[in-house]
Order: sequence, then structure tokens, then C-alpha cells
Amino acid sequence: MTDIAHAARLVAEAPCDGPDGPSGSALAAALRHGGLLEASLTLEELFQALVAIGRASLSAGRLFEGHVNAVKLLNLYAPEQRPDGLLGIWGADGPDPVRIEGTVLRGQKLFASGADVLDHVVVTARNEDQVQLLLFSRPQLAGRLFPEEWQVSGMQATASGRCNLDGLSPDHAVCIGGVGDYLIEPHFQGGVWRYGAVQLGGMQALTAITAEQLQQRQQEKAPLQAMRLHRMVTACETARLWLRQAAQAVERPEATADDAEASILARLLTAREAVALMNAMDEALGAASFATAHPADRIRRDLSFYIRQANPDGLALGAMARILDTPALRERWIG
Repeated sequence: MTDIAHAARLVAEAPCDGPDGPSGSALAAALRHGGLLEASLTLEELFQALVAIGRASLSAGRLFEGHVNAVKLLNLYAPEQRPDGLLGIWGADGPDPVRIEGTVLRGQKLFASGADVLDHVVVTARNEDQVQLLLFSRPQLAGRLFPEEWQVSGMQATASGRCNLDGLSPDHAVCIGGVGDYLIEPHFQGGVWRYGAVQLGGMQALTAITAEQLQQRQQEKAPLQAMRLHRMVTACETARLWLRQAAQAVERPEATADDAEASILARLLTAREAVALMNAMDEALGAASFATAHPADRIRRDLSFYIRQANPDGLALGAMARILDTPALRERWIG
């Protein structure tokens, strides 16, 4: 049985060898030694693992969530092709989207999380008007990865730089599933509950820091401070309930495309609750928590960045359009 607490503790104790805490290499090493990458987890265990790793480090949680995503896609569409090691998936395109043109790939991937540490990566490539999944090993991408271009204030350790696939033959990759499989629901946007579970871990970490510091200051019984801490606690629990409901709906064997809306709504709610939680924390802890050495500072920056990925406005608009246009969804969510 995998010890989730032990795996999370390894992440939390990773050496601070980077410019903003533990580096991606240190976090990846902790994930590899923790035993979660190869573990067969129940849905409840997976939920707990995502939250626990996110609570220990949001950057590590992002890497772990990407691994889980890649493994799920491989299990769905090419179980015999699953490699060992730390996996990830890169789906974000920039001005030059990755596409298959004849016998070569063109374009570049952005937000390539773990560009400096992944062993294998699944990338999305346009094939005419559909999407094909391609699996590459790290050696195949030698000289094509630019993690140093990741210059942001939050989630620095994910090293989510650029990957240049221009000129590479798709024949060098392993095709995962058929053209268009990647976008099939509820396995596409339906999987965003996993983002939210990692973010919930960061929310819990900030709540624990706030509670501890208010007690150290002997302010925990001050009415305004107690009210702020109460808001943080209820934000965590609200997000947890929505995310667990979404996970149970999306991951059941008989799940349908309509179940993806539960995951999307839960992910969006988690972001809103995270904002409310951080506002309450800022009021409770004051200016002191903005010192770079304060335990809340990096988590705040990481969480503030993480909840903006990826395209939450597009998710919300798409979800509401489908809910309004689909009688069964309208009945479920509006009544």
C-alpha cells in the first residue's frame, strides 16, 4: 500500500536548491522516491494524493497532476505503451501551434511543465481539423527544450518553458489512440477536477499557516480574526465537497460526456474560493506575510498563478452554454 503521507513529506522536505525554494529536479526526485508514480490508487486515494502533494508543494502537485493525466490517457488509449518514470502532457500552443504537415511536425509547445525533469511526455498535435496524441521520450527532445524561458513570479519550479518540435518526424513518436480521441469527454475537460484538488492542497496549506500564526500572536479569539479564519476553513471545505462530487461523477465507469460539467464547475468554484481564502489570509496576517521568507509568500504566488490556468473564462462560457442548451444539463444544474 502506498504511503501518501510519506510521499508528501518527501516533497515537503525537498532541499531548497532553486531560486525560489526547491527546484524542479529536487521535487521530481521526491516524487520518484515517494512511490506514487507507479502506484495503483483508488479514486479516493488519488484524490487524497493530489491534495497532499499540492499541500506540500503546488509545483510538485502540478508535475504529479500532469503525470496522472498522461497515465490516464495512456491507460485509455494505449495501455501497452505506458513507459516508466515521470510523465507529463503538453497541450498548450502559442502563435505557432504544433501540427502535422506531411511527414514532419511544425510548431512549438508553450507551458511545457517539467521541461527540465520529465522522462516521457505526451504532446498534442493538430492533424488537419483533429488532434493526435504523440508520446516522446526525453532523449528524443534533446536540444528542443527551453525551461530557462519560464520567467514568472509563481510556479517557478515547474519550469514550464517552451518545446520546439519543428522539423521532428511524428514517426519517431508513439501514436496514442486515434485522431480526435484526446478531446473525448468526460476525459478531456472532465479531468480538470485534478487541477482543483492540487489547488485545494495549497489552500489547506495557507489555512494551516494562518491558524498557526494567529495562535502564536494570541489573536485567534479576536472576533475579526476568527471570522477570517472561518472564511478560510469554509473555502477549503466548499472546494473539497465540489471536487469530490466531480471526481466521483467523472471517474465512474458509466460516466458520460455530460458529467464533465461537474468537473468544470468544481474547478471554477475552487478558483473563486481560493481568491476569497487568500484575501482573508492577507487581512489576517497583514504585511508581514508578504516578506519573501514568510512561509505563505511562495504558496500565495504559486496559487495565484495556478488558478489562472488554463483559460478559466473559456471554461465558464463553454460550460454555461452547454448547460443552457442541453435539457438534461439544465435540469441538473438550474432545475
